[in-house]
Amino acid sequence: MYLDEPNYLSFCTIRGYIWQDVKVSVFFLQYFTHLNLDFSSFNFETSLQEGLDAMGFEKPTPIQEKAIPVIMENKDLIACAQTGTGKTAAFILPILNKISKNGTSTLNTLILAPTRELAIQIDQQIQGFAYFLGISSIPIYGGGDGIVWEQQKKALETGAEIIVATPGRLIALLAGGKINLSTLEHLILDEADRMMDMGFSDDILKIVNYLPKDRQTVLFSATMPPKIRQFSMKFLNNPAEISIAIGKTAKGVTQSMYSVYDTQKEELVRNILSQKAYEAVIIFASTKDKVKSLYKVLRKQFEIEAFHSDLEQVEREKIMSAFKNKSVKILIGTDIISRGIDVVGIELVINYDTPSDPEDYVHRVGRTARADMEGEAITFVNPKDQYKFDNIEKLIEMKITQMSLPEGFEAGPTYTGTASKGKSDFGSKKKSGFNKNKKSGSGGNRKPFPRRENSNPESPKEAKPKPVEAKKPTEPNATSEPKPAKPGRFGRRKNVIDPE
Repeated sequence: MYLDEPNYLSFCTIRGYIWQDVKVSVFFLQYFTHLNLDFSSFNFETSLQEGLDAMGFEKPTPIQEKAIPVIMENKDLIACAQTGTGKTAAFILPILNKISKNGTSTLNTLILAPTRELAIQIDQQIQGFAYFLGISSIPIYGGGDGIVWEQQKKALETGAEIIVATPGRLIALLAGGKINLSTLEHLILDEADRMMDMGFSDDILKIVNYLPKDRQTVLFSATMPPKIRQFSMKFLNNPAEISIAIGKTAKGVTQSMYSVYDTQKEELVRNILSQKAYEAVIIFASTKDKVKSLYKVLRKQFEIEAFHSDLEQVEREKIMSAFKNKSVKILIGTDIISRGIDVVGIELVINYDTPSDPEDYVHRVGRTARADMEGEAITFVNPKDQYKFDNIEKLIEMKITQMSLPEGFEAGPTYTGTASKGKSDFGSKKKSGFNKNKKSGSGGNRKPFPRRENSNPESPKEAKPKPVEAKKPTEPNATSEPKPAKPGRFGRRKNVIDPE
């Protein structure tokens, strides 16, 4: 069995007697034909290796094969690997092995994640593997009520070897003197590209200032634009680099697209969801406002929940739990659920809006057809987004099947790919009302209004022209405040509530 995401083995941890999920699955076999290693080749500590053997893990994934030896040699690392490649275990296993080998019981490792959902997911995996080692971890994240805040502070007082945190909440705790990071040996940044997109760059640098200089730093990112590399050089020391190619979607995904106008999307979603009784569907929209709007439309007909950044943590966890146990069949959200959230058996992914970044398409579609299962991905493409879809096809190196709109729908726009870049959806829908064949001033077939006659025709009044005063140029108001900056791709982050 390959150690990867996201089939689930569940077992009971000794601490608290609660069930935790360790994500393991068979990754797509075509990627592993070159592998000769198995986990015994890493010379893990006996207790960790016995645990992997008991769970049936034999061969590492490509990112695990390359990253684990580098991390075990205490070298800094930059690794580019998308979700679904087993990257989480690629840094968890060597860190657990080193902690177990050294026998330390103080805080040893800090893992930073962009979202609370990913932080919780990483913590669950750590607890699953740590079952065999007696190593503890604590998730630290914002949101929720005061009870969650108090639970996190009490857990920190009890102590743990590993902390998994979101940057905002961690800074609040550091500022309040609730965490001492002086014994830290490892810093892991997971999904660094997401953290930068969400505006966490300054927060990360603040956190780094609290850490010992003599440490190992590992950065994982699903993409590697120049800004990530430049940013990482501020706190990494001569790092090794690993890259697992991005761009391939799962073999079991049936991909298709509809060329539509925006006004056709709602009815098309209803039509697709009515075709069969789906057990698990994710719908991706571009903004949380669209998520809320579509949720109001679909909830009248389907078992659906909306997942967005305005929800409190308690609400998020409740919705995700309901989706996992299939009491909620359909989940609609933004790209916040395209990475870091894994649910077994998702049958259908609908891209209500074409993603701007082709790699986001790969992450969205990657929610289905996992662990050798089959799944379906459907994308709605309006005229102004056709060039985006063309870029997606170039990235994944395949032509996606265009479907005809169902019976009863008016014809959609013609798909032209890159030729439609920048065109308006509305301009493509109907022709302009201007007719160059009409005579100037004719007014078409409309009858002219009767001309009003002067009441005293013998002494017609001449209208005197009114003097036109030239407008003075407006001077800029020196006291006016500058316009607020537009929110970034993921909107403005809410301030973290300061600890009492």
